[in-house]
Amino acid sequence: MSKILSDLLYTEDHEWVKIDGDIATVGITDHAQSELGEVVYVELPDVGDSFDVGDELGTVESVKAVSEIFAPLSGEIVEINEALEDGPELVNNEPFGEGWMVKIKMSNPEQTENMMDSNSYRDLIGA
Repeated sequence: MSKILSDLLYTEDHEWVKIDGDIATVGITDHAQSELGEVVYVELPDVGDSFDVGDELGTVESVKAVSEIFAPLSGEIVEINEALEDGPELVNNEPFGEGWMVKIKMSNPEQTENMMDSNSYRDLIGA
């Protein structure tokens, strides 16, 4: 069964979001990494890039497929997880920890109201 943390927000695209002030840390969920299989490559945006909600942020390539990562919130990328360049397996091993992907300075924090809590995400994936 997929791990779902109660202190995070979730999207229908299987991303998790942790809010700290006006910074949102984003990664893919345990369910998503499990469905993808072994992650072999992660492509992330550049620091300073700006995105609107729903824009493609990057991609995750696994032995099974290539999946897009979508911006769960509008804002500017203030940090990327450079460790994923040499260690993409962190997405599989620690999706909620060392496998995080980007940090976004939110331009519209109200967008978090459109995200799911852990119970709603659990219902979405049938967990």
